[in-house]
Amino acid sequence: MAYGSDITEELPHVLSNPVGAVSYSANGEAYDISINDMAFFLNTGDEFPYTRQTAQYRKQQIDQSNEPGEQSITGWWVRSQSSFHRGSGIKFYDPSAGETVSYRFADSKGVNIWEKGKVSLLNSSTQGHVTTGAITSKNRTQQFARSITWSGTNGILLVDEYDADKLASDGTITHFIDYNSGTDSPVYALCDDGTYAYWITNTSTKKTVYKKLLTLDSGTAGTKMFDEIGTISNATMEYVKERIVLCADNKVYEFSSSASALPSPVFTHPTNGFTYTSITASGPAIYLSGYNEIQSTIQKFTLSTAGAMPSLTSAVVAAELPVGEVAHKIFYYLGYMIIGTNKGIRVAAVNDQDGSLSYGPLIVETSQPVYDFAARDKYVWATTGVSGEPGLIRINLGEEIEALRFAYANDLYYPGVTGTTTACAFAGSTSLIMYSTAYGNSTNGNVYRENSASLISEGSITTGKIRYATLENKVFKILKARVDNTNGSLNIKSIDYRDEEYSIGTFSQGDFTPEVSVNYPVGAQEHISIKFTISRSTTDSSKGPTFSGYYLKALPAVARQRIISYPLACYDRENDSFGNQVGYEGSAYDKLTRLEIIENAGDTIRVEDFRTGESYLGLIEEVIFINRTPSDKRFSGFGGMLNLKVRTL
Repeated sequence: MAYGSDITEELPHVLSNPVGAVSYSANGEAYDISINDMAFFLNTGDEFPYTRQTAQYRKQQIDQSNEPGEQSITGWWVRSQSSFHRGSGIKFYDPSAGETVSYRFADSKGVNIWEKGKVSLLNSSTQGHVTTGAITSKNRTQQFARSITWSGTNGILLVDEYDADKLASDGTITHFIDYNSGTDSPVYALCDDGTYAYWITNTSTKKTVYKKLLTLDSGTAGTKMFDEIGTISNATMEYVKERIVLCADNKVYEFSSSASALPSPVFTHPTNGFTYTSITASGPAIYLSGYNEIQSTIQKFTLSTAGAMPSLTSAVVAAELPVGEVAHKIFYYLGYMIIGTNKGIRVAAVNDQDGSLSYGPLIVETSQPVYDFAARDKYVWATTGVSGEPGLIRINLGEEIEALRFAYANDLYYPGVTGTTTACAFAGSTSLIMYSTAYGNSTNGNVYRENSASLISEGSITTGKIRYATLENKVFKILKARVDNTNGSLNIKSIDYRDEEYSIGTFSQGDFTPEVSVNYPVGAQEHISIKFTISRSTTDSSKGPTFSGYYLKALPAVARQRIISYPLACYDRENDSFGNQVGYEGSAYDKLTRLEIIENAGDTIRVEDFRTGESYLGLIEEVIFINRTPSDKRFSGFGGMLNLKVRTL
C-alpha cells in the first residue's frame, strides 16, 4: 500500500542515519548484506559484478609549496636541506612556520653553521687557569673579563674574587692584583680605558677606588684614587663616554679617570637593597641594569648639553623586564642592546634620538643566567653554557628571523665537565675568545681559551622533526648525506618521537657515503629527526670533514580506503535462498529514496556482509538504479538493479 496519506500514521522507516545507527536485526530471512537497518540480496552478474578496489589516496595536483605536504602526494615525499645558517631552535619543519625554517635546525654542538651551505667543526678549547670565585648570594658572578693588550701581548684581564690576572692567548699568566682571602676584600668591580685598569674594593671601613697601568703586574701596588667611609657589598663599573660610571650598592657615581675624590652620587636608588648588575652606553644615553628581588629594570641617563650625567631624584626607567626575569648583563652593539637575564637572551632596539628601548622576545631560553657578552663583526657571543658544559652561544645580528629575534647556535665549549659559564672576552685584538666558569659544588672553575691549532674532536647537528606538513604516518625509507669526509668521519642517527636514537649509518674517514636505508625506528612514524655527527681527522687534529646537507625520502603510510561495489536486487517482492518471500508494494522505492537521502546528507552508513562477516562504517560514493520491472494494472512495477558503491572508512 502507499503510505503518507494519513498524518497520524507512523513513518515506517527512520530517515536520518547518524554514526552508530541501528544495525539490521535478522528476522529469519537469508539476506546477503545490510545497509543500516535495510537488508538486500546480492544479484551479481557480468553487467554488475561485486568488486573491491583501492581508493585513490594520492592527490595528483601540482604543489606550489616548499614542502610536499598534503597537496601533492605522488611518489616519494622528499625533504632536503642544503644550508643551516639561520640557526637552531626549531621543533618542526613545516611551511606554516615560514620560509626561514628551510635553513634552520633543532640543535647543534661543536659545529660552525654560519657559512652558507657548510657545517664544519669548531676549534677546540684548552682548559687553563683555575678560578675560585663562586656565584654570590645575590646571584652575581665574581669573574669579570676584559679584552686587553699589554707590551705587545694579546689577552684578557680576568678578575676572580680576590685576584686579577692578565691571561695571554698562549696561556701565560701574569698576576695583576693579589688580595688575600680573610684579610682583604674582593675586587667588587673593574674596568679599563685601554691604558689603566680601575677597580673598587673595601679597605678597613672605607670603599676605595684604585688605578694601575695595564703594563704592570702585582709587584706594583695600585694607586689609590680616593676612598670614602662606608663599605660596600656589591658594585659594577664601566668606562663609557670618556668617564667612569660606578654603581656601588644602591648609589650611582660618575667621575673622570683622573679624579682624586669620590663625587656626590648622581642617583641613589630609594631601595637600599637594589642590586646593580651592568653598565653600557649607546649614542645618546648611558644605561644601568639592576634588580630588587624578582623585579628588574634598565635605567637610562641622557647626558646634558655640557656632556655630564644629570643628577636625578628618581630613575628614568628605559625598560622593565617581566616579573621574575632579572637582567645580569647589558651590552650595546651595532645599534642593539643585548640583554642577558636569568631566563635567557633578549635584544632591544635602541632609538638613536632619545635612547629609548624596545626589547623583543627571548631569543633563546638558557639553563643558567647569562652573565657576559663579547662581540666581533656581526656576531655576539654569550656565556650560556652548552648542555651544562662550559661554553658559549653565538648570535648573528645579521640574520633576523623575525622582529628582534636573531639566528643563534651553540658555539665553543669544553666537553666532559660541568660548570656555570661566567665571563668571556676576546684575547686582545685577536679573534680567539676566552671564557671562564665559577667555583661550584666543591669544584674549582677554570678559564678556557680557544685553540686555533686544533679542532674539537667531534660535533653534531640535529634536524627539526620532519613530518612533511601532515600528521599522517609515513614510512621513512632513504637518506643521503652530502659530506666531504676526506678529513674525518660521519655518523648518522635517526630519532623517534620518544627521542630514542638509532644508528643508521657510519662512514669512516675517506669512505664513500651512499644512500642509506632508514631501518629504524621500525614501522610507520608521524615524524623523525636526523642527527649528523662529524669527527675530525685521525691524522691531523687541525682538519675535519665538511657537511653540506641531506635529503630524506619517505612514503605515505595512510590506511588505504577501498571502493566496494554491491550489485543489489531492489524489488518490491523478493525471495531468499530458502524460498521465503519478503517485501511489500513500494518497498523498492522506499529503500532507494532512503539511500539517496543518506547520500545527499553525506552521512555514514553501517555495512554488514553476512557472507563474510565483514562489518564497517562507510560513505556512499555512488547510487545507480536501473528499473527492470514492467508496470501492470495491479502493481507499480518499480524495481530493478541497484548498484551501490561504498567507500570504507
